Amino acid sequence: MGWIVIVALVALGGCGNRVTELEFEDTPADQLYNEALVLMNAGDYRTAMVKFEEVDRLHPHTDLGRKSQVMLAFASYSRGNYQEAINSAKRFITLYPNHPDAPYAQYIIANSYYRQIPDVTRDQADTKQALDAYQVLIDKYPDSEYAEDARNKIQATKDQLAGKQMEIGRYYLERDDNLAAINRFRIVVEKYQTTRHVEEALFRLTESYYALGLTQEAQTAAAVLGHNFPQSRWYKDAYSLLEKGGYAPEESKSSWISRAFQGFSLL
Repeated sequence: MGWIVIVALVALGGCGNRVTELEFEDTPADQLYNEALVLMNAGDYRTAMVKFEEVDRLHPHTDLGRKSQVMLAFASYSRGNYQEAINSAKRFITLYPNHPDAPYAQYIIANSYYRQIPDVTRDQADTKQALDAYQVLIDKYPDSEYAEDARNKIQATKDQLAGKQMEIGRYYLERDDNLAAINRFRIVVEKYQTTRHVEEALFRLTESYYALGLTQEAQTAAAVLGHNFPQSRWYKDAYSLLEKGGYAPEESKSSWISRAFQGFSLL
């Protein structure tokens, strides 16, 4: 007898989704959508998502059905389910790349990665994905209302990525591995010139090249630092370091450092 009860319960459980689906079959799409919006505004994202999903299921190719897909992505984002938000937004963009809400969907993708940016001491894969996603937003939808925020956050992601390179470079410096350190500081100088880390990177290049006896490169790094950031404390440190050895900042135009800063502007 016991197993019959279990089978009956399983059967009833299997019908649960169907009962829910039937509950919404006769509900107009606009009513379902508006009810979902009210729930979401009240902070009940979970129930709102059920109704958005039903609008999408019952009216997949209508305007409200398409909007429901975007709202599902937003609801997942608001709940902190960032991967679900990314998946939903990517699905929408794949299906409707030219829809007016496509920029917003791309914005959700980028923000979802951005919210997962870890401390600079950890792997920065999400930071790179956030940077790439914001860049897609700007490239594809340069006039969207989200473009300006995307530009600001691109700068923040670059600063984070530069900070990671600086952390690794300092690690190598502490172990007197100057060549490995130079490789890291070079990335900052060549790729992240507009970040707050570039001044220190130029000083560290001065320091590393000087330690290796490559005085011309050290002088160039210091000269470029002084030319672009004359009031920087890092320039004062670089100048003092060279001065102790009887040298002064002097730029060599053939150096990769000089080439990296051709056309550079702080504005």
